[in-house]
Amino acid sequence: MTQPPVIPEAGIVADAPRGNWVDTLAPAATRPYLRLSRADRPIGTWLLLIPCLWAIALAAASTGGFTWLDLWLVASSAVGAFLMRGAGCTWNDITDRDFDAAVARTRSRPIPSRQVTVKQALVWMVAQALVAALILFTYHPLAIALGVGSLALVAIYPFAKRFTWWPQAFLGLAFNWGALLLWAAHSGSLTLAPILLYAAGFVWTLFYDTIYAHQDKEDDALIGVRSTARLFGAHTGKWLALFLVLTVLLMAAAATLALLPLASPLPLLVALAGAWAMGAHMFWQMRRVDIDDPAACLSVFRSNRDAGLIPALFIAAAALV
Repeated sequence: MTQPPVIPEAGIVADAPRGNWVDTLAPAATRPYLRLSRADRPIGTWLLLIPCLWAIALAAASTGGFTWLDLWLVASSAVGAFLMRGAGCTWNDITDRDFDAAVARTRSRPIPSRQVTVKQALVWMVAQALVAALILFTYHPLAIALGVGSLALVAIYPFAKRFTWWPQAFLGLAFNWGALLLWAAHSGSLTLAPILLYAAGFVWTLFYDTIYAHQDKEDDALIGVRSTARLFGAHTGKWLALFLVLTVLLMAAAATLALLPLASPLPLLVALAGAWAMGAHMFWQMRRVDIDDPAACLSVFRSNRDAGLIPALFIAAAALV
């Protein structure tokens, strides 16, 4: 039987890290809105930002190194990732409020626990999106067009779990869009290299979000929510292995196309080392995760910040050598 929503102590969300800055430092009046934006759980912002960093670094490496424009792109994409992840999560919580109320891990979120109303959440969502738009409009026109186009993916994603066993695919399409957008912001065009980089991020998302979805598979089965975790079941390990291999190969292909024309092979070798190092981290995750232990799934999922930053640092180094 579904239990009524329970407001946790001080409105704390059940799956947020204990002692996070929202719960301890933010003014009390702002906390429900920051929780709607998942500011108390920054991993999602990292996962949205990291493909942007890949693209900026690889585009810079392919054109002779970083410029002052790239400094702005890194800083602005970080702020934009925070804002758009917040707007997207707010939209997700609005559309999923009934599902969230029926799942133990999510019933403490601000809307089902009645910390904010749906109307207040809508206003907060629009405010975040408008500030993000101000940043987007400083970019190249092609990047602006790509940014506007991404809104359709953001709008559709929360509904995907209702009609497909692959909602993680819709998340991958949305969360890695920054690889295309920031490449266009740097270079004013798109080539096959950023498309392959986008594809690498897409498959990586299938990897980490399948792990994440295993936390809720029992509740999801009861309320009829679909996911790759439920679809793969006991075969999850084989699918994760496939996603690992594809992520490494696609990232390596992107680096090769972008950097092979350079006079020196060193930038390409450094970038390829980053792809393989990311694959090693993903293999470590596969060895560590227990898909029947929600706490282990959450811990391994969060480690993907480090997995994604590894190639970002290697590719940045490739732009400097």
